[in-house]
Amino acid sequence: MGYTIIKNGTLVNEGLAFQADVLIKDHFIEKIGKDLSHPNATVVEANGMWVLPGIIDDQVHFREPGLTHKGTIYSESRAAVAGGITTFMEQPNTNPQTTTIEALEAKFALGAQSSFANYAFPFGGTNDNLEELKRLDKNATSNVKLFLGSSTGNMLVDNQKVLEGIFKNTELVICTHCEDEGTIRANMAAFTERYGEDIPMDAHPKIRSEEACYLSSSKAVALAKETGARLHVFHLSTAKETALFRNDIPLKDKKITAEVCLHHLWFSQEDYAEKGSLIKWNPAVKTANDRAGLWEALLDDRIDIIATDHAPHTLEEKQQKYAKAPSGGPLVQHALVGMLEKVDQGVLSLPTMVQKMCHNPAILFDIDRRGFLREGYYADLVLVKPNSPWTVSAENIVALCGWSPFTGTRFSNSVHKTFVNGHLAYDNGLISDHKNAMRLNFNRD
Repeated sequence: MGYTIIKNGTLVNEGLAFQADVLIKDHFIEKIGKDLSHPNATVVEANGMWVLPGIIDDQVHFREPGLTHKGTIYSESRAAVAGGITTFMEQPNTNPQTTTIEALEAKFALGAQSSFANYAFPFGGTNDNLEELKRLDKNATSNVKLFLGSSTGNMLVDNQKVLEGIFKNTELVICTHCEDEGTIRANMAAFTERYGEDIPMDAHPKIRSEEACYLSSSKAVALAKETGARLHVFHLSTAKETALFRNDIPLKDKKITAEVCLHHLWFSQEDYAEKGSLIKWNPAVKTANDRAGLWEALLDDRIDIIATDHAPHTLEEKQQKYAKAPSGGPLVQHALVGMLEKVDQGVLSLPTMVQKMCHNPAILFDIDRRGFLREGYYADLVLVKPNSPWTVSAENIVALCGWSPFTGTRFSNSVHKTFVNGHLAYDNGLISDHKNAMRLNFNRD
């Protein structure tokens, strides 16, 4: 691969923004400094651009194997690098599900063959695979994933003894989808009785309610405290839940952490009137007050990570009536530019955004040499061109499903280049045919 120098960019890293050059040798950052040169280097001029660590997305659904009409590792990882995401963790609710070590290794083989971005594939817990989980090496993958709500059918873990067994028998981070199944079923029955098949889309946050979320997440937090397990709660959607998490200790010392997703920070219940099922997620997009509470918790460090929960479905599937329209939507291409919009609006600082999308995922999951702009680290970088407005349209959406909840949105900044392990994977609208992605390694004793 040789040498590349990124010249004169504004690096945003570890709380600072400063102008410097970055010298890349093969897969790694060799030097960061002023006026760097090398006789054999390819020079990339970044004057006026932000140079960020590659985004690490700790929760995506790329739909392979088994659901490849929605998306594939190939198609969605291309969308990821187009959006500045250089590393992803793809969830286990595929077909077959990633709930055995054999299925996990098969998924890694798919990643090696198909992915344009670095990858990990979490192991899925079920009511029936505790013994298999006990065999899993703590460095095999990023985490264990538990569905504590029936978002994915038979991956629902609703056996309390099994749940306690999982919490007591893994050193891996346990990532949870928290919604109480009994509450959701009762709410769904009440709305079905009232509306039949014509349940309005804005009923979604009432069916998958604040109560359902808090009841489940509070139980998970209590169990983690009881067992000493390392718990990470995915996609918080309510202000009430944020009170469950601490901000008085550094992330590296936290045993219980939390994530928020772009859609819960961007949309609110008022947007169902325009967007309908295109913003139907589980957990649901809720009230403007919930959105405000999530922002507050993100900024005061009760929430540690921003992710996407990228979950593509076909537009035909999404356009069905409420009960049949699946939950989820494609977000990897627009997460970084969406958050940069909030930076421009003064909602959060650029260093804070980098902390939540790059540094913290690397710290939380013990990822080896990624998430920071540091000498000796893998050269995963994103060059962002500020003040370069563009509008999301069907013509520039990379995800296989071809739609986005942001279609028609005009963003102020653009991803100009994305480097994955030193390779220019995305260059101003063009995605390289060459794959240079790697399986993630972890620093766990």
